[in-house]
Amino acid sequence: MFGITINLGLLGYFKYLNFFITNLNVLVNGNLYLEQIILPLAISFFTFQQITYIIDAYGGLTKEYNFLHYTLFVTFFPQLIAGPIVHHKEILPQFSNDTNFKLKASNISVGITIFILGLFKKVVFADHIASYVNPVFSAAENGIMLTFFEAWMGALAYTFQLYFDFSGYSDMAIGLARMFGVVLPVNFYSPYKANSIIDFWRRWHITLSRFLREYIYIPLGGDRKGKVRRYINLMTTMLLCGLWHGAGWTFIIWGGMHGIFLSINHAWKVIVNILFPHRKSNFFIVTKCFGRFITFTSVIIAWVMFRSEDFNDAFCMYSAMFGFNGISFQEMFTNGIIGNAKKGVLILFSMLVIVWFLPNTLDWLRGEKPALGLNLFFTKRTKILIWKPCMTYSVFLAILFFMAVINISKYSEFLYFNF
Repeated sequence: MFGITINLGLLGYFKYLNFFITNLNVLVNGNLYLEQIILPLAISFFTFQQITYIIDAYGGLTKEYNFLHYTLFVTFFPQLIAGPIVHHKEILPQFSNDTNFKLKASNISVGITIFILGLFKKVVFADHIASYVNPVFSAAENGIMLTFFEAWMGALAYTFQLYFDFSGYSDMAIGLARMFGVVLPVNFYSPYKANSIIDFWRRWHITLSRFLREYIYIPLGGDRKGKVRRYINLMTTMLLCGLWHGAGWTFIIWGGMHGIFLSINHAWKVIVNILFPHRKSNFFIVTKCFGRFITFTSVIIAWVMFRSEDFNDAFCMYSAMFGFNGISFQEMFTNGIIGNAKKGVLILFSMLVIVWFLPNTLDWLRGEKPALGLNLFFTKRTKILIWKPCMTYSVFLAILFFMAVINISKYSEFLYFNF
């Protein structure tokens, strides 16, 4: 209990104390003041890793007690900044195996490949898409009335920016670790291909979802204490998930929105099982297509709250997105806040094709077992677009690396600074 209190106390001080004081001043009309606290990078990630170890050690579930290995487990730099939130059962046994510390050509080639793909996603895709995101949300912050098209363009662009940013960081972490002979768990697996919100959270920030499920949702009672308690536990967990992402009410509301989405999804599954106990294959095809569309749209709408600085900004975006400022499809072909509208539509459509229909990095390298836990996602094997060390792929990766390097000098936004 002492160790958990110390870890949560430090996290609360650095990340949430200013947020608490600001809201307390509003509540009691006070004037308490505290100097801006500099947030240690990645404090949320390594705090959760230490908490999992402490809880499992108390429960007698840990087997590795080498202090040097534990320190390396907490500070292992490839995954320290943006995850994944590794579990001690996955990493500490690898540190105990001396053969993992020997450089291997196979690990270097696989690691460099994954790292280059992640770097390309981050600096070419994500940072370029940001040019369509920032003008729209800045306009909302300044109270400028957005058009229907501008708002949806900004929201969709942020949806893809965050996707490629997080996907890129996850790939770079896995790639760097693999160069050192360490295999990290999968943390990101094509979440926009999800056919439901439940499926989305099985694919998006997988290690965070695991922590929330095993160390918050299940200890609260999970689904073992009745249906009403299940939804309360689910909502509580997602509100805490939102708070983990940032010290702000927009993050908390974002978590609450996903808590509502998940509750509806679970309730819908119960209704479908009752109404359609003998479902046919064509039923699944229709529901999957419809489910993917509904899921993707719901995620976009929630991301607006996640990205907005405050409720006024989010309201400005939602007003335009839901047509309260009028709808005109001519906007798609006229330049405005986003600049070249036609180019923007083409780029975002290309991003949609990539995230919906192309294999992800881990699919491409599935033959090399690039990450832990992939057996949960690989349902069938195909030889199409499977990576192998050869001249063709080497040239392809060299081109991607060159394109990434020449774009590194440009402005790059670190989306995970608040985490």
